This record gives sequence, C-alpha cells and structure tokens, in this order.
Amino acid sequence: MRGRAGQRRGRTLAPAAAALLAGALLTSCTSDTPADAPAGASQTAESGKGGDKPSKFFQQAEYERQLKLGKETAQGPAAKPWEQMLEPEMTDTAQYKKKGSGGTHLCFSNAGVFNPWRQVGLKNMKAEVKLHKEISDFTVLDAQGKDDKQISDIQELAGNKDCDALIVSPNTTATLTPAVKEACGKLPVIVFDRGVESDCAVTFVNPIGGYGYGAVAADFLVDKVKPKGKILALRISPGVDVLETRWSAAKLAFDKGELDVVDAKFTDGDPAKTKSIVSDAISRHGSIDGVWMDSGATAVAAVEAFEDAGVDVPPITGEDQQDFLQAWKDKKLTAIAPTYPTFQWRTPVIAALRILDGKEVPKEWKLPQPTVTQDNLDEYLQEGMPPLHYAMCGCQKMPGFPGDWGGKK
Repeated sequence: MRGRAGQRRGRTLAPAAAALLAGALLTSCTSDTPADAPAGASQTAESGKGGDKPSKFFQQAEYERQLKLGKETAQGPAAKPWEQMLEPEMTDTAQYKKKGSGGTHLCFSNAGVFNPWRQVGLKNMKAEVKLHKEISDFTVLDAQGKDDKQISDIQELAGNKDCDALIVSPNTTATLTPAVKEACGKLPVIVFDRGVESDCAVTFVNPIGGYGYGAVAADFLVDKVKPKGKILALRISPGVDVLETRWSAAKLAFDKGELDVVDAKFTDGDPAKTKSIVSDAISRHGSIDGVWMDSGATAVAAVEAFEDAGVDVPPITGEDQQDFLQAWKDKKLTAIAPTYPTFQWRTPVIAALRILDGKEVPKEWKLPQPTVTQDNLDEYLQEGMPPLHYAMCGCQKMPGFPGDWGGKK
C-alpha cells in the first residue's frame, strides 16, 4: 500500500512518472474482494462524504483485535522490532528442520518493486540475507505486479529442489492462493506483507494492520481538533482492503469524537489532484481544521496546497516517508505519521532460518507498528536520505547504510 510520490515547489514529476507512481500506489495493496462479499463489494466506498455506508471489508472482531494489539507490549529484543512478536501462538517446525550439511538456499517470490516502499523493503531483505553466513544462495523472482507471472514464479521456485524454503509476498490475495497452497505441499512457505486465503504457510508475517493505522491517525486529530471541527479525508482509491480498514477505523473515531468529515476524496495518489482537492475544500468550506490520510504519499502536496492558499496548515497525518518528515520539521507542523514499517522485510528471512533449524515460530507473526510523533521525529528524520526513503526501515545499523539505500553520510 504503500508507493509514494510527491510534488515540491520547483521540482514536479513529469506526467508519465507521476502516473506511474500513482498506479504503483494502487497495485502495492491487494484489492481482491473478500470471498464472502457480495458482487460489487469492492466499490462500497464513495467519494463526497467518503462512503458513510459500512464497508463490506469491515470486521468488528478484527477491528477490536488490532486496537488491542496496538496497546500490547511486544515480546522480543527492544531494539529489534522486526524480531518482536505480538501475542504469538507458536507452532512447531521440527518437520522442516534442514537435514545434511551445506549452505541454505532461500527463495523469494516478490509481487514486485513497483514503488518506493517495496524498493526500500527489498534492500532491507537483501541486507538481512548478507548477515547470515549460512545462507549460500538467495533467489529472487520479481512478478512485476502481475498475478499470472507470480503464479508461474511460485511454481518454478517450489519445483526447484535447491530451494530450502520459499518466501512469498503475494501480488493479490485470492488469485495467488491456489499457487501458494500448492507450494505448501512441497516445502516450507513463509508469507508476508499481504496474506492469502489459506493458513497453509508455516508463518504469516505482518504488522498490526489497517485498523490500527487508521485509528492512530484519527485519534490524533480527535485530540487536536475541537468537536464539530471540519476534517478533510484524503484517500487513494476505493475497494482496497487495507485502505478500507484504515478508513473504517478512522470514521468510527471521528463519529465518536464528534468531528465533521466535510469531504472524503480519492486522490489516486496524484500530488496535483491532491492539491486541487485541498484547494477546493478550503474554498468551499472556508476553513479545514484537520487532514486525515489513508496513506502519506501525497502529504507534502497537501501541505503545499494550504500554503498556496495563504492559510495555516492544520493538524495533518502523513507517513514515515522522508519528504514528509522533513516538511514536518522545517514547517513546524502539527502532525503524526502512523506506519506500515518496511522493517517487516527483514523478518521473513529470520523466520525461514528458524524454521529450517526446527525452532518454533508464531503461526501469525504479528509485528509492532510504530508511530512517528513529535517526540521521536528527530530519531527517524535522517539527513542525506532520499525524499522517498522510508524511515521505519530498521536498516540504520546494517552494513552498507546509508549508501546502499541511496543516502549520503
């Protein structure tokens, strides 16, 4: 869900590049309609008031679970959130213990590297592999955001007798399920980032989730904006499960906090469209008291729209993308950045090695989902890093940092 582009004064993306990154934002999330949802469920969210009808993606039990997890203390090394676990239910892996001598060959079927979030993530994963001398080979196949190619990739890797374990980040959920289930019958499978409609994987690695993200951002605005305050919600696209859950949690918080969502508009991840939407909202409503975003990709564009209108930037939510963190500090914004941390790309490698060593792992490896606040902003804002770098990478102490991530010392 995550693929980020921004527009800065004097530095605008070419139209083709902007369109490519906007498309990447959408394809970086799964938009499969749940199996039990009626036809058309993927279009339940609306523009205008943002879809006051309940989303077909909303699940009360999972909503409550994620909000509870957000308050829990994770188990594991304090300085290594990518190794931490939230309420783990451990599963035995003795049957997968690697036999014989020789190095370990890990294989990875990746949905793609079609946006900055995934590019940072893959760098993290490759750096993690280098930390383990027992890994002799690491094979990566890139599906380029195409389901049919990833199905073929998974079949190829699962049929490769040299692969000791298979890591999968599915391009979409339902479509990739059969291929993953077939692979599970041949070797240990680790699924991460996005799930499939099967629990056949030895472990499923993922952070707390969309409800947790959306609630953190909305609660911040409830705290900063007076009741009846005008909230502008900026969304990417309808029908994407993790984005729908973010919005569902936010809408519940706004209703409870008596904030008025005057507009909930879809930006398509386009900085120019974002600026137009913000400018129009200011013109029509006179003032905007807070801005909520289901992804921080165009947060800087939203900030610039308020500046262009000659009005103060209200409390705003973004993400841990470097350009937003820099704007936050430079402009002294009132802001918060919930995250979908890219450090999660390190965990599947660690999980695979534990499985091949016969050690227990969580059946669902729930990772913490840290938030960037005013108190820790300086910790995550790093000089010399590219604008589209993700601060929650967990890579700062890895060999090759910052150069291998495009940064300067």
